Amino acid sequence: MGFEFKPNKKRETINKTVRFPKELVEEIERQVSENDSYFSSFVIQACEYAVKESQKNFDYQEDENS
Repeated sequence: MGFEFKPNKKRETINKTVRFPKELVEEIERQVSENDSYFSSFVIQACEYAVKESQKNFDYQEDENS
């Protein structure tokens, strides 16, 4: 299953400054407007998804090496 938009959640946050390529920001803004979401929410969800997938790959590699 790929990335899906989820409802926005309220939780404790920390501010971070990140530089994005202009074209990526434009595409994210297009998608969040089509999905009634927010830029920050999209970025958080995308990062959570990437971390989860990365952990799956790491766990799979560890299993192969066992």
